Amino acid sequence: MTRIAALPDRGVIRIAGEDRVAFLQGLVSNDVAAAAPGHAIWAALLTPQGKWLADFFIFAEGASLLLDVEHTHLALLTERLKRFRLRSKVSIDVAADRSVYAAWDGEPNVDAIAAPDPRLPEAGWRVIASRPLPTNATAAEWDLRRLSLGLPEGSRDLESDKTVLLEAGFDELNGVSWTKGCYLGQELTARTKYRGLVKRRLVPVEVDGPLPSSGTPVYRDATEVGTMRSGCDNRGLAVLRLDALHAALTCGDARLTPRIPTWLRLPEKADTR
Repeated sequence: MTRIAALPDRGVIRIAGEDRVAFLQGLVSNDVAAAAPGHAIWAALLTPQGKWLADFFIFAEGASLLLDVEHTHLALLTERLKRFRLRSKVSIDVAADRSVYAAWDGEPNVDAIAAPDPRLPEAGWRVIASRPLPTNATAAEWDLRRLSLGLPEGSRDLESDKTVLLEAGFDELNGVSWTKGCYLGQELTARTKYRGLVKRRLVPVEVDGPLPSSGTPVYRDATEVGTMRSGCDNRGLAVLRLDALHAALTCGDARLTPRIPTWLRLPEKADTR
C-alpha cells in the first residue's frame, strides 16, 4: 500500500515567465531543462565560493517552475533569486496555496503534481498539491525512512556557507549536472570532484543511547572526527572524516555506528576495513 505523508516543514516557490529555465539554469547545480511533467530534479543554490545555501526539488507545471524547498528558506531563497533577476522575464513568489507531501511503497494516486524522487528509487515520490490530500503516514515516519537511506534534509544536515555538495552526496544522488555548463559556485564543485578533495562525508548512523542534538561533536577515542546532524529515534546523519567511517564512535552519551549506504562511493583506501 502506498504511504503518503504531509511535510509541513516544506513550502513552494513559483518561478513563472518565458525566461524561467534560462534564468535558473545559470544559478543552480543541476540541469533545469530536464524538469518536465512527471520528472523532477534536485538542485542546490551555492555561494560564489561553491558552498551550500539551499537545496530544492524543481517541478515543471505549464509556464511555471515549482520549487519544493525547506519552509524556513522560503523568504531567503525568494529574496536571493530576485537579486539575480535583472532583465530576465520572470516572476518569483511564494506559492502559499501549495503543500508538499512525500509518498513511498508505490506510486501515489492523487490529484496533484507528482514525480519520482530523483535521488533514489527507494525514496519514493515527491508531491505538490493545491488542496489537502488524505494521508496514512506521518512526517516522522518519512524522516526515519530518509535517514535510513542517507538523504540530507536542508539545513538540518547541511551548513550554510560551509557544506560542499560532494560531501553530502549530491553527485551520487543526482543533484549535480557535470555537462550543463557554468552556474554559481560551479568551479569549486568541479575542482572537488576531479581533484578528489573530499575529506569527509555525511553518512547514516545508528544511535545506541540518547539521541545527540545537532552539532554535537563525534569522537573516535579522544579525537574529534565529525559532527552529528539530524536524527530521529535511533537513526541519524553525521558528518564524519573518511578515516572514521568504520571506527567505534561516541557522540554525547551515545555510541554511533556508521551504516554506509550502497549508493555512496568512497575512495578505495577509505572503503577498506
